[in-house]
Amino acid sequence: MRPPWLVADIGGTNARFGLVTRPGGQPEAIAVLDVSQHLGLADAVAAYLAEHAGGVRPGAACLAIAGPVEGDRYRLTNAGWSGSVAELGISHTVLLNDFEALAFSLPHLAGDDLVSLGGPPPAAGLPKAVLGPGTGLGVGGLVPYGTRWVPLPGEGGHVSVPVVSDLEIDVVRALRADGLPYVDAEHLLSGPGLSRLHRGLALVRGVGPPARTASEIVTSEHPLCVETVEVFLALLGGFAGNVALTLGARGGVYLGGGVLPRIAGRIHASAFRERFEASVPALHGYLASIATSLIVAGQPALAGAAAWLTQRSSGAVPMRESSNVEPS
Repeated sequence: MRPPWLVADIGGTNARFGLVTRPGGQPEAIAVLDVSQHLGLADAVAAYLAEHAGGVRPGAACLAIAGPVEGDRYRLTNAGWSGSVAELGISHTVLLNDFEALAFSLPHLAGDDLVSLGGPPPAAGLPKAVLGPGTGLGVGGLVPYGTRWVPLPGEGGHVSVPVVSDLEIDVVRALRADGLPYVDAEHLLSGPGLSRLHRGLALVRGVGPPARTASEIVTSEHPLCVETVEVFLALLGGFAGNVALTLGARGGVYLGGGVLPRIAGRIHASAFRERFEASVPALHGYLASIATSLIVAGQPALAGAAAWLTQRSSGAVPMRESSNVEPS
């Protein structure tokens, strides 16, 4: 596992890459590639190494994938890439779910990397959760194990949508009648979900506005767009509370993804924290004691992948038994 190491955060829209030149170092030579402009992961990796990394050959790689990973195989949930990391030709390679890598970054975030969204300061040494709407809705966890941390991958974004109010229930009914037979959390709590939620509210309100993108919705002052963001943040608060309860995340719930930093100033004035604490009324005190924080650090999943490789190089975590790569 000789440096440099390749780290990557592969989403449905963008593929972010960086190089780590020493154990404990932060990613350098960061570049963002358009997923739609590349045939697959191997093509994007080759392009990054040739065009942004001086043609170096990495001694190891940790790749965070927005979708299920199993051993050496991956499949992007919201894009057409799938295959095996064997095609990369990098002998020491591991795949992580993207929110597994993001979870690994959490102990390294502090100060200006975070914005408080309510609750006490994050508690040290206790399980943490991370979630975030982007092209999809990611969820991950992080639990302490001795002197190190163990990330927990999952596909929690595909649980049932946490509707509570009559309006939210009516929106789901309208979308089902409109041709969406099953509405999961990601269908509403993501970038595309904002557009879908906007349409659902229009159907409920009996109005016919033009279809709008997530970018248009979060920047518009049209009443329906404003309401869309308000309902989105309320639903997100309930979803985050459910994740906190599921993982016992008393060390804090962290929010990432590409959507929230664009509306960070509106979260405090929304029902987000109220719905977070009210997810289960009988456990209000439990949830009120949990910090919620917005991640505003640049490229945190790359930092998480770098932290995983550093921990691996120290012998603290083995390569996965199902991986196709050779252990060092």
